[in-house]
Amino acid sequence: MSASMEAQLEAQMTTGDTHEIHEECGVFGVWAPNRDVSRMTYFALRALQHRGQDSAGIAVGNGKTVLVRKDLGLVTEVFKDEDLQAMQGKVAIGHCRYGTSGAKSWESSQPHLSAIEDVLIALAHNGTLTNVDDLRRELVEAGVPFRSDTDSEVAARLIGYFTHQTHHIRKGIRRTMTMIKGGYAMVLLRENALYAFRDPLGIRPLVLGKLDEGEWVVTSETCALDIVGASFVREVQPGEILRISDDGIVSAEGLPQEGEAKCVFEDVYFSRPDSVQDGSSFYKVRHEMGRQLARESPADVDLVISVPDSGTPAAEGFALELGVPFQTGLIKNRYVARTFIAPTQELRERGVRMKLTALSDVVAGKRILMVDDSVVRGTTSKQIVRMLREAGATEVHMRSASPEVVWPCFYGIDTATQDQLISANKTVEEIRDYIGADSMGFLSIEGLRKCLPCGGYCMACFNGEYPVEIPQGFYEEKFLSGYTPNIVTPEGPSSLGHAAGRAV
Repeated sequence: MSASMEAQLEAQMTTGDTHEIHEECGVFGVWAPNRDVSRMTYFALRALQHRGQDSAGIAVGNGKTVLVRKDLGLVTEVFKDEDLQAMQGKVAIGHCRYGTSGAKSWESSQPHLSAIEDVLIALAHNGTLTNVDDLRRELVEAGVPFRSDTDSEVAARLIGYFTHQTHHIRKGIRRTMTMIKGGYAMVLLRENALYAFRDPLGIRPLVLGKLDEGEWVVTSETCALDIVGASFVREVQPGEILRISDDGIVSAEGLPQEGEAKCVFEDVYFSRPDSVQDGSSFYKVRHEMGRQLARESPADVDLVISVPDSGTPAAEGFALELGVPFQTGLIKNRYVARTFIAPTQELRERGVRMKLTALSDVVAGKRILMVDDSVVRGTTSKQIVRMLREAGATEVHMRSASPEVVWPCFYGIDTATQDQLISANKTVEEIRDYIGADSMGFLSIEGLRKCLPCGGYCMACFNGEYPVEIPQGFYEEKFLSGYTPNIVTPEGPSSLGHAAGRAV
């Protein structure tokens, strides 16, 4: 990596963001005519806040119309009690966003409100669509207006376009699903119904839960079910469309399931540790990843610590397998929220110290092994290693509980260009030297597979095997010279006219 590229990576570190990788957002939907659905959605979004901190929004259907409240900021910043009291209804959806597609603006926040003739709909989306440029151009040529540059609004406008043709929202969703490519989980409401649908490989997560009889919840993670008192029923199946209304819950096939390619970073980092998938908590999976990492990459150390909080389960597993103590060596300041106030250059140079502090009483005079969930750009790791040495650690060894992230993601993670990824630019030994550690190790892909629940996973970020087509214009110049990804061949309709001619 050149000196200028290293300087660019350092510049990407801001005081309000100590982790190196982000997922796009979290979604929630509830059908419960006799409950306070807006308040339930508010608390569910607080449970999903880790999935996105740029903006938050809630839409409510009251049987006659749809009301939307959204803004930039955390859930607690956007909503006051009077907002929720004014949004009474029988069905609601919610969204918290980290923007990987579209600018960080009010127009890009969700849910997106749209009109289909005299019917209002609101849509919330988790994921990234890879073929939106051509679709947006065709819609604009067809006279469809846009308020933002997000792929989520493209999906909402497509559904409106096809619903106008078919006079049936479910058919509009189905035709839209034949057009859009990428990883997505979406919830949509009108004044008297809730819809939920998921991409045919299940890249982005979506689960179904139940309250009382006739009351249903759909959401990105089971932790949001827990906070509203819903019981887990099942995952929304890849390619499935759910409709929930006074008529009950109805399942239909939007697209045939094409297998399964769940995002592996849900297991590595994104999902909350107490959320459950395939009968196991993500805490349990990450703990086993730490144990496997210790088998593959042990070290002679006095103490194991974690980068809190995401690295803690793996660090505990590593320490258990290695037979050495685990202690808290880094303290996280949990009260540093997002801010619109730019730090001074002096504070920016202090970087990660705004959120993390080394405990010199714990690490001084010790050989330390530090476990993080992943090492993506390397800037955070470099600053933490330096911090631990300044706190008196005699040795600092670094371990990543995930394999090397070599390839960019196009399905909903903000690693859109390969030059941002340290493992695409450096060998493991060069990474060790760059971050200043005494040793460096990554979990192997084979070792990771041993720790995961059953089912298929998308591991494109590790191995370059992309399960969903990516138009060349979408990824052009995003791979480094010498890297050749394996991307599936395009399939399905490529224009609005072709999709409109398909049977539904």
